[in-house]
Amino acid sequence: MNRAGALAGKAVALMLLCCSAATHAQDAAPAPLLHAMFQDHAVLQRDRPIPVWGAAGAGETVTVTLARQTVTTRAAADGRWRVSLRPLAAGGPHTLTVRAGRATQVVRDVQMGDVWLCSGQSNMELPVWRALDASSEIASATHPRIRLFTVPQAAAVTPSASFAAATAWKLASPETARDFSAACLYFARELQQTVDVPMGLIQAAWGGSRIEAWTRAAALRAGGGRDEVLDVLETYADDPSAGIAQWGRHWETWWTTRKDAVPGDRPWRADASGTGWHDAPASLGAWERWGVPALADYNGMVWYRTQVTLTAAQAATGATLELGAADETDMTWVNGVAVGSRYGAGEARRYPLPAGVLKAGVNTVVVNVLDTYRDGGLAGPLDAQALRFDDGTRAVLDAPWRYRVAPAAEAPPGAPWQAATGLSTLYNGMIAPLGDYGLRGMLWYQGESNTGEAAAYAALLRTLRNDWRRQFGSRMPLLVVQLAGYGMPPTAPVDSGWAQLREAQRQVVAEDPHSGLVVAIDIGDAYDIHPPNKQELGRRLARAARHVVYGERGLAPSGPTARVASRSPEGVRIAFGGITGTLATTGANGPIGFELCDGGAKRCAYADAVLDGDRVVLRSPHAGSATHVRYCWADGPVCTLRDTAGLPAGPFELSLPAAEVPR
Repeated sequence: MNRAGALAGKAVALMLLCCSAATHAQDAAPAPLLHAMFQDHAVLQRDRPIPVWGAAGAGETVTVTLARQTVTTRAAADGRWRVSLRPLAAGGPHTLTVRAGRATQVVRDVQMGDVWLCSGQSNMELPVWRALDASSEIASATHPRIRLFTVPQAAAVTPSASFAAATAWKLASPETARDFSAACLYFARELQQTVDVPMGLIQAAWGGSRIEAWTRAAALRAGGGRDEVLDVLETYADDPSAGIAQWGRHWETWWTTRKDAVPGDRPWRADASGTGWHDAPASLGAWERWGVPALADYNGMVWYRTQVTLTAAQAATGATLELGAADETDMTWVNGVAVGSRYGAGEARRYPLPAGVLKAGVNTVVVNVLDTYRDGGLAGPLDAQALRFDDGTRAVLDAPWRYRVAPAAEAPPGAPWQAATGLSTLYNGMIAPLGDYGLRGMLWYQGESNTGEAAAYAALLRTLRNDWRRQFGSRMPLLVVQLAGYGMPPTAPVDSGWAQLREAQRQVVAEDPHSGLVVAIDIGDAYDIHPPNKQELGRRLARAARHVVYGERGLAPSGPTARVASRSPEGVRIAFGGITGTLATTGANGPIGFELCDGGAKRCAYADAVLDGDRVVLRSPHAGSATHVRYCWADGPVCTLRDTAGLPAGPFELSLPAAEVPR
């Protein structure tokens, strides 16, 4: 070999050695000392003690350094450690360094600023790319002093200390802003015009989620009325099979005792009557597309039933029931035994079967599917439905599927471990891992999934507020987005779960000086439950924050707010506060959307209204007998009262004093 070849051979060998060493070092990389909230580009809450925590070796000395202050502690027996650093003013960048034993972790470009938790369901989750003027907004979304942190979506039946997947702080840019919460980002962008500090945004949202899923189990139990279901959740956490069996009994009791129950009707049983069942298409799929008129626009429950024949050897082998995706909630039985329940329109089902459920010969599989929005049903193809045995073989459920429509006046109970609709599941998987990370405030946009039980929402919102303050601070500000308008305007006064839930939001905010209400009734969309104008929503959130969080008392937090309703010779007078400029109306000489209601007969009628300074006067033949007044009371109402700053008056319901009886 010539000299050049020898040198080349040495170079290759050296390169392979370096690569091998690098690979070995990567494989042997130590676990992070810091919790995942503390990463490059993080924003820490300014002007307050700074909690920092993580994990190290049991009993190791841990040294934390940030901005020329150093604190030392010792890891507990389980390796966990925690320190508190002195407050720092807004600014940066800083470097956070942690040492424990021979390990060191360095976090760079740490900014001190204001940190916000943005949580709720799909309207908080809605990303920039789906909002108004998306292309332009994404292209111009370069905001290096706004940092984005997305909590991985995860549900858990017990509180988690860490996130379910890797995540990181990211500078707002066209690449990162595209998929981030539009409401949250536009809020920070607007707020930064008057509060010139770095902004850290933590998105923890899940479309279709109920408020109960975001609330700690102990807080829900303290609220009362859920002990039985919470007991099921506790059992499920320790023993899923036992929890499912317990839940099956609960669900079956609901079915047999509901308002429209038929005595003896137990469709999940293997020996159930076949009366009323029909053949389903072999391809299954959305029942709206089966060509059955009764199902063309049907939202509700449908029962599915099939059979599979097994040998004695198969029946004695451990197995998992595989089903295609169920849109959106299923309750499933095998041979009359409850084996699983899950929420999630696009998620296939995998239910391990308890020993002894299967038998040699004919086995019956029954699935109840609940759908509440658009398409519903059990997805195909046929070979997606099978029993998978522990030895790797499968038995396809290839017998014809049959179905039975199950109209009911009430929706079935949802299993407490379900992700978006369970009890405490999203708190456990997405809020608990945040620990007591320093926040400046919390933004909450949720409620659409609770409109069917709006009467209970006020208590639930108080419970969530108090529960989160237990974790993040007893006076932590809460900004609540009142539900936007959705649906066609009514032609006469109607009852409305959406309106009732908005009223619950208004009342809970009004009782708490550290909360703010953001009215969004006028920026909704009659045809889209996800109104795209998140820019205006962001501006209103920022305005509320300036008043509630930063103390700008001369700035009204929202639009005109109804204070009190009273009787007068002219009719019913409603006094308003929070007016910027004067009261005004759009599209008519006087405001529309007001109703006077008789509480005894529960009848409401529209009332003519005129402006009188900071009051609205209602004139109606029903003024003398009315017991309360409502405004903007529908899923998607038309209501035109605002102030000269363009801010709308929000929906409300107020009681009237008793009418004087002539002597």
